Amino acid sequence: MKIPIVFVLGFAVMALARAAPFEEANPENDQTEKNDLAKRYWWCSSGWTYIGGACFKYVPTAMTWAIAEKNCRSMSAHLASVQSIDEYHSIQKMIADATHEYKQTWIGGSDAQHEGVWLWSDGETMKFTKWCKGEPNNHKRQQHCILMNHGDQKCWDDSECNVLLPSVCVQRGSFWG
Repeated sequence: MKIPIVFVLGFAVMALARAAPFEEANPENDQTEKNDLAKRYWWCSSGWTYIGGACFKYVPTAMTWAIAEKNCRSMSAHLASVQSIDEYHSIQKMIADATHEYKQTWIGGSDAQHEGVWLWSDGETMKFTKWCKGEPNNHKRQQHCILMNHGDQKCWDDSECNVLLPSVCVQRGSFWG
């Protein structure tokens, strides 16, 4: 039985791609810019920004937190979880690049299920926080969703979830799935 050469080549390409996943850019390597371009091309769809192993998208349309999460879900994503200060600054830069300012924006944190227990909508563990001083304060016992870029410090605030704001979505996981 003859196996078509196209099938064999396709299988070989898939096997090589699985065996050699992308590595983080090495600052000592003069190929960093090419590696970053390759990661953006292979890892994130058009309109998404590669940041530290995930794809992020700024959505300028003002929505409630729940509708913003639903919108992210329609793109196989969630409202953004933020895993580090570097990731936070990169998300802020992405927003500033799109809007020319640091707009208040929904991210995926909420304590709506249990007061004071903050969870990310994508299931990631909340290890990093960037709360503004005195936050979260659950003002009038109605603030259950996290917005970023609040006040002069551009930190997090708990807000009423029905406020209309732009949002940031995230897709995390392997390209090969």
